[in-house]
Amino acid sequence: MAHKKGVGSSRNGRDSHSQRLGVKRYDGELVRSGTIVVRQRGTEFWVGNNVGIGKDHTIYAMIDGVVCFEQISRHKKRISVYSEDIYPVGGANKSILTTPVASAAD
Repeated sequence: MAHKKGVGSSRNGRDSHSQRLGVKRYDGELVRSGTIVVRQRGTEFWVGNNVGIGKDHTIYAMIDGVVCFEQISRHKKRISVYSEDIYPVGGANKSILTTPVASAAD
C-alpha cells in the first residue's frame, strides 16, 4: 500500500511573486524627475550625474532629462541623466562624440 496520497493539483499552487527587476528606461529616453531608471539587487549599475539611489539600490532620475548609460570599465556601467541640450533625446551620435581625424590636405 502506498504511504503517500495520490493527489495532484491540490498540493500545488505555491509560488513567489516576481520581483520585476531590470532596466526600466533605456539610453536616450526622455525621463521626468523621480522616474525609476533601474531596479536592481546590489549595485550592478553605478550612480552617475543627476540620479539618486534608494535603499533597495533602485536608481531614479533627479532632474528632467535624457538617460545616459556610460561605460566606466569592461564590466561596470554608470547611469546619468543629462538635460536635453547636453545629451540629445535618442542618444548621442557616435560621430559627434569622437574627434575628427585630420586629413592629409590640411
